[in-house]
Amino acid sequence: MCPVLTGRQGTDGIELELEAHRRALTGYCYRMLGSGSEAEDAVQETLVRAWRSADRLRTREALKSWLYRIASNVCLDMLQGPQRRAQPMDLGPASAADSALGPDMGEHAWVQPIADARVLPDAADPAAIAEGRETLRLAFVAALQHLPPRQRAVLILREVLRWQASEVAELLDTSVASVNSALQRARATLASLDLDSGAAPAAVDDDEQRALLARYVAAFEAYDMTSLVALLKDDARFSMPPFPLWVQGPDDIVAFMLGTGAHCRGSRLVATSANGGPAVGVYHAAAPGTWEPWAVVVVETSGGRISGLHHFLFPKLFAEFGLPARLQDEQAG
Repeated sequence: MCPVLTGRQGTDGIELELEAHRRALTGYCYRMLGSGSEAEDAVQETLVRAWRSADRLRTREALKSWLYRIASNVCLDMLQGPQRRAQPMDLGPASAADSALGPDMGEHAWVQPIADARVLPDAADPAAIAEGRETLRLAFVAALQHLPPRQRAVLILREVLRWQASEVAELLDTSVASVNSALQRARATLASLDLDSGAAPAAVDDDEQRALLARYVAAFEAYDMTSLVALLKDDARFSMPPFPLWVQGPDDIVAFMLGTGAHCRGSRLVATSANGGPAVGVYHAAAPGTWEPWAVVVVETSGGRISGLHHFLFPKLFAEFGLPARLQDEQAG
């Protein structure tokens, strides 16, 4: 039996133990909320509540389930509003390349990306990492937003985190029968949705993805549409939250980049990773020799080619990804 935690005795120890759960909790809260920044807020609130109430924890063995109970309650409170985060593809069919962007719908309308460094462990079983990546895909996180919050929690805890039904029932203060019923309904909802679009096989070779990303960066910075087309799947999708417009297929993607998106010519890119796969930060020219943040692009791949380019035009994401606040001549490229 582990020692009982009393008051603030051993606060250094409990703080370190709480911090050790941050990435896993962030992954859970991100799947619940669909926003990296909101997930960070939820986890911070969870850890603060846990630290303040450390005297209620009878044994260290119970720490993990206790933290997830707090995190679940925090997320459920945050999800009381009616709005559901989505992807542009969820709102309507693809548009023509010369269509208007549509209204700026704000950041809260969209599923947001999250940096891999905030949710994936540094070292773990390769199969577990691959599964974690799959359940961080934008399409999967967007699909979760179709579920009522408690169904969402049940599905994530049971299907992603592999908790037992009895553990989930205890955490959510309900019965095993209710957990199993909620899981069945959640599975039926997800089965009715298209989760194959933009899917990256879990067994994809990291070196292959890095090579593909390097070719994409080179093509984009040169604004070489011939090279870019060679990287795209025939049904590749291109979106730009906060705007609802999205286009599909190499011809329309190129037409958009040479039309409305032509101001991206001369940009510089910095590689990163998001939602279990490759990503880039795109910097637009602001002055001679200076580039400033414009978009974080989640690059989805399948079969050795690019299946999705999802541009998030939210410069504040750059800090969340640890990307430079600006690029100067010596940093570019």
